[in-house]
Amino acid sequence: MVALLLERSRRPAWILVALTAGVVVATLPRADGLSIAGQRALAVFVTCMLLWVTNAIPMVITSLLALALLPLSGAMRARDAYSLFGNEAVFFILGVFILGAGLVASGLSTRIAVGALRRFGRSAGSLLDGVYLLSTFLAFVMSEHAVAAILFPIVMEMAKVLDLDVKKSGYARALLVSLAWGTSIGGIATFLGGGRAPLAAGILLEATGERLGFVRYALAAIPLSLVLFVIGRMVIRRAFPFEDIDVSKSRELVETRRRDLPKVGARELGMGGLLGVTIVLWVTLGEERGLSTIALAAVVLLFVLRIVKWSEVETHVRWGIFLMYGGAIALGASLDRTGAARWASESLLGDVAIPPVLLIAVLSGIALLLTEFMSNSAVVAAILPMALGIARARGIPTAPVAVVIAVSSGLALALPMGTPANAIVYSSGYFSIRQLALPGFVLAAIAWILLNLAVHFYWPIIGLGLEAPS
Repeated sequence: MVALLLERSRRPAWILVALTAGVVVATLPRADGLSIAGQRALAVFVTCMLLWVTNAIPMVITSLLALALLPLSGAMRARDAYSLFGNEAVFFILGVFILGAGLVASGLSTRIAVGALRRFGRSAGSLLDGVYLLSTFLAFVMSEHAVAAILFPIVMEMAKVLDLDVKKSGYARALLVSLAWGTSIGGIATFLGGGRAPLAAGILLEATGERLGFVRYALAAIPLSLVLFVIGRMVIRRAFPFEDIDVSKSRELVETRRRDLPKVGARELGMGGLLGVTIVLWVTLGEERGLSTIALAAVVLLFVLRIVKWSEVETHVRWGIFLMYGGAIALGASLDRTGAARWASESLLGDVAIPPVLLIAVLSGIALLLTEFMSNSAVVAAILPMALGIARARGIPTAPVAVVIAVSSGLALALPMGTPANAIVYSSGYFSIRQLALPGFVLAAIAWILLNLAVHFYWPIIGLGLEAPS
C-alpha cells in the first residue's frame, strides 16, 4: 500500500519533468542543420520517451499525447499525423489480435494446451518440458500475453494440487519460469507473437519505404528462437534445481480438464483451418498482396463463418494497443520527415568510424536493457527512429536494424516490469526479485550474444547483411 502511494505521488513529478524537458528542447537555440519542425519533433519525442520510461501515465495515453503535441507544436500537420493511423502495421496488428482472440474464444487454444500437457506430464521433468515447449510454440502463432494468460492458471493449479511450498519449491519456480521465458522466446519468432515486429515494420515503411515481410522476419528470428529455446532449458535446469516430485496428481488435474472439454466442434475446426490458411497466405502472398489485407480478410471470414461472436472478441483484445502503435508510428515518422532523426544520429556519432557490427551490438544491447524496465513496444518506438537515422547516415541497410530492435526488445527475461508474463509469474509469490532476475539476466546476455552472432554470420545468407549492396 505504501509503495502504491509513493508511486502515485511520483507520477505528477515525472509528468512535470517530461513536459519541462520537452519545453526546454523546443526553446533551446536551434542547432545548425536542424529545422524548426525537427527541433519541435525532438521535443515531443523527449517528452514521450520520458513518459514511456517512467510509466507516469498509461502507454496508450502517452501515444495520444504525441498525436496531440505533433500538430500543436508545429512538428507535423494534423492531417499528416492522424493519417498515419492508416499504416498497414496497425491493421495487421488488429487482425492478428482478433485472430488470437478467436483461438481463445473458440476453445482451440485451451484444447491444445490441455492436450500437450497431458502428453508430456508423465514425470516431473517431462511436465516441465511440456510447459516450456507449449508456451514457446503457442507464442509462435498468438500473442505471448494471451499465451501467458491461458497457461498461468493451469500451472498455478498444478502447483496447488502438488502442494508445492511457496518458499522452498524449486520445481514450482522452474514451472513458472518455463512459462514466462517460453512466451518471450517464442514471441520473437514471428509477427504473430506480439506487436513489436509489426510496429518495427510500420516505422521502417514510413521512414524508408522498405517492407519487412512475414517470411523475411521469420527466417531471421526463428533459428535464433530455437537455439535460445535449447539454451533456456539448460539454464532453467541449472538455475532452478528441483526436488523429486510425484506428478500423478497433476496428471489427474489435466485429465479432469480434458474430460470437461466439450467435443471438438465446428468452431474449433473452423478456427484451426482459417488460421492455417491465413498463415499460408501470409507466407505465399504477403509481399504481393499485403499482410494487413490478408489479416483483415481472415477476420471478416471469422465472423462470416460464425466461428466467434463480437462480444467474445471484445473481452480478449487489448484495444488500447492500437492507439499506442498509431501514435508511436506518427512520432517516428515526424522524426524522419523533419530530418530530426538524421540530425540526432550525426550529432551523437559525428565522424566517429564505428563498424556496423559494433553499432548493431550497441543498439541491441540498449534495447535489451531498456525492455526490462519499460514496455517492449515503447522500446521500439523510442529507439528505432534514431537507429534508422544512424543507419541511413552511415549507409547501413535499414531492414536488419529494424529486425535487431524488434527482436532484442522482446527479450525481457529478468524483471517483472519487462513483460506481463514476468509480472504474473512474479505475482505468484514463488519468487523474490533476485531469484527471478539473476538467471533472467544470464539468459538475456546469452541471447544478446546469439543475436549478434546471427547478425554477423547468418543474416547475410538470407539477405539481411549489414553491408550496403554494391
